[in-house]
Formats: sequence, C-alpha cells, structure tokens
Amino acid sequence: MSKTCRNYLPPEWAPQSGVMLTWPHSHGDWAGQLHLVEPVFVEIAHQIGRREKVLISCYDGTHCQHVANLLVRGGVDMARVLLRIAPSNDSWARDHGPLTVVCQNEPLMLDFGFNGWGGKYGYLLDDELTRRLNVMDTFGATPLQTVKLILEGGSIEVDGSGTLLTTKRCLLAPTRNPGYSREKLEKELKELLGIGRVLWLGHGYLAGDDTDSHIDALARYCDPHTIAYVECHDPEDEHYPEMKAMEAELKNFRAADGQPYRLMPLPWPRAKLDDDGNRLPATYANFLIINGAVLVPTYDDPADEAALERLKQCFPDREIVAINCLPLIHQFGSLHCVTMQLPLGTLP
Repeated sequence: MSKTCRNYLPPEWAPQSGVMLTWPHSHGDWAGQLHLVEPVFVEIAHQIGRREKVLISCYDGTHCQHVANLLVRGGVDMARVLLRIAPSNDSWARDHGPLTVVCQNEPLMLDFGFNGWGGKYGYLLDDELTRRLNVMDTFGATPLQTVKLILEGGSIEVDGSGTLLTTKRCLLAPTRNPGYSREKLEKELKELLGIGRVLWLGHGYLAGDDTDSHIDALARYCDPHTIAYVECHDPEDEHYPEMKAMEAELKNFRAADGQPYRLMPLPWPRAKLDDDGNRLPATYANFLIINGAVLVPTYDDPADEAALERLKQCFPDREIVAINCLPLIHQFGSLHCVTMQLPLGTLP
C-alpha cells in the first residue's frame, strides 16, 4: 500500500461488510443486568445478520458457547456470525472498536487509543481488543495501524464529503489528549481520516451521559446535507438552554457545498430514571445505519413513533427498524454505542 495514499473515512451509510459487537458478560458492569440486556443484543445481532455479517467478541470459551446458544434461540443467521474470544472490560464497541478508512480502494483499520472516556472506567482489555481480534486473522488481509491518539468512535460524525462534526466538550477534554491544542488535533484528524474541515459544537449534553458529550447522542449525519439532532421544547427541562444553543449552532453551520443543512429535529422522550432517581441518557440520535436499514433505539415512550417517522423522512430508501433499548441506557449508552460498522472489504 502506498505511503502517499490519502485516507478516506466513509460515512456510516456506505456499504458495509458487517458490524462489530462486544457481548456483555458477568465480569463487568452488566453483571446484575444480563437478563435484561442480552435480549437487546440478540435482537441487534438478528437485525444486522439479516443484511450483513456480525462480528461478536466474547469474554472466554464458556461465554462464547453461551452467546452462540442465545443467538440460535433468537433465530439469528449463524452463517453470518463470526464469534471470537477476546476479553473486554465493557461492551461499548463504538468506542473501543476500530475506525476503518479507505486508501486506494482498500480498507485500512485505525486502532486509536482508548482510555475509558478519560480514565472514568477500567479500559486495558478494551484498548487491546481490536489487536487481539487482528492476530486471529479476523479481518483477513485488512491491515491494522495502531494510533496513539485517544479517539472514540462515538465522538465523531463524518458526512463523506470532507466534513467532521464533533463536540468541544469531548475532543478537547484534557483527559483525552493532554497537551493537544485544537489546531494540533484538527491537523492530525485531517491527516488520519482524510477530512478537510471540522465543525465544532460548543453546546449540547445529556444528563447521565459519561462520555463528555459524544456527538452520536446529539446530532447525526443522515446524508451530506441532512443532520438529525435532539431537540428540547420544554423550558422547564434542564437541557432546554443547551439544546436551544446547539440548535442555533447547527443552523449556522453550512454543508460542504456552502448550503445550509437540512435539519431534522428528533423528539425528546420523557425523563428515564434509574432506581436512585438519576436521569438516564435516552436519545433517538443513537441510531445505527446498516445495509438497507436504520436500527433505531426506542424506550417504551410516547415519542417513539414520532422518532421513527422523522428518521424515515431522513432515510426514505431504507427500512426503519425499532429496537427497544431501554435496558442499555441503564449503563449510560444506547444502540449506536454498542456497535461499530466495518466498511465493505474489511471482513473476509
């Protein structure tokens, strides 16, 4: 592969080989909630397996057999499932999985550093997971490049036309890449991901979120000219000032061709609380685009149907599939957070 090749990070709607999942297990924070969360993972795997491959990392051999049994009982197409043993701290594949760029029409996997969202949680196994998968020839001939820069997949969005969308709270957090100025970080991202510009959101957050405002919970590219974003109408809600400020920022942004974005507001579900009364980060922006479909998290909420309808307007040529992700938000993430798409050609 030519060293002068310019990388290109495909948008999520580009054709995919498969999607990566890191299955929850009893050695992590899901230990007491496995009976609630595993059915969600089975349904995600089922829907992905109808359209492309599913790469699943399991903690050990016993766990791998357990996962296989769950998948079979759930009607998952096992011909499209790749089960691998690679222990993990947690199940957030979006953030410890690889970002795959394309160089001269060939995929190149970038294994960025992962430090538990700025040292909030244990992360050593998660940080090693992609490299463990690689030495098993999981990705065939696809090369893997280790990158020292700390970067979580949930913290960035790309439009396929040279634009990266992110938040200042996350990428500029001193716990990620201390000593990196905004200018230095932009320079590295442009070189590694092949982007031409970065749009920085200074506002927007979700109560209960522990990622320092990942963009994939707030605003998402649906195509190069459309952004679906979380909207809050209730002036009494704690999020109202920040969400209105974020909306104003999005309205001032311009697409790569200089035109204003088409903005699709996503509804605000009722407050979801844990057993201690703390608010959980429920968001419809945490959807996953796969081949021919969009998997959308729902929360047993009156706003579910409106969210599905609005996303159908953003993706008229794809099937909109609802998946109840209420159990996932009890560990502060949702559907997009537990998945990482692998572009076409990445899996053998």
